[in-house]
Amino acid sequence: MKIGVVTFPGSNCDRDTLDAFASLGVAVRDVWYQDTNLGDLDGAVLPGGFSYGDYLRSGALAAKAPVMGAIRQQIAERALPVLGICNGFQLLTEAGLLPGGLRPNRQGEFRCDWQMLRVTASSPLFPGIEAGTLLRLPIAHGEGSYYVEHGTLGALFTAGEAWLQYVDERGDLHPMANPNGSVANLAGVTRGPVAALMPHPERAMSQALGSEDGRRLLVAWIQGVDGRKSHAG
Repeated sequence: MKIGVVTFPGSNCDRDTLDAFASLGVAVRDVWYQDTNLGDLDGAVLPGGFSYGDYLRSGALAAKAPVMGAIRQQIAERALPVLGICNGFQLLTEAGLLPGGLRPNRQGEFRCDWQMLRVTASSPLFPGIEAGTLLRLPIAHGEGSYYVEHGTLGALFTAGEAWLQYVDERGDLHPMANPNGSVANLAGVTRGPVAALMPHPERAMSQALGSEDGRRLLVAWIQGVDGRKSHAG
């Protein structure tokens, strides 16, 4: 198995993400934003950061990069698993690969803190992480308020694509647990082989750093990638 982590101009979590996957014993390589040859990859990760300085909107310019055309093609041709983290989430919505969009935080400020999350719906993209699972992960974003129209929101929940929500320390869902004003407290969504979340699992790989729930999440995603690869083979 080989995972690719894409670097865009302005990415600042690409090295952390590469190191996180390497620490899990996975073959991983850096993918430059101008690369279009992704045939050796079993999965691709769009990391956090400020691609193109977040000009226009976060992820808007990166969505037009050559690598995104290749990723779109690989998704269409062989359902390539793709994971977007923070800026990667923004980018995937700008590219139309996930519904909705990310707006500036409700408070008008950059939020950097630990956050409790609850898995809303189990997903084959993350085998072994069942609905109701609580995760403690850090957030670091200025435009993390997920928005989608009301009709689409209901469809997301019905389809099990509303995957991750912000909750309080007890796992309860309420507005005060929402750090950015996301509709329905949503922190992550999925569609087909594509998944994204605003929190940073690559920053929660060890209890010494505050949590190892990021490791748990990435291990599950790797297992999902491996399962899809084995099924395809």
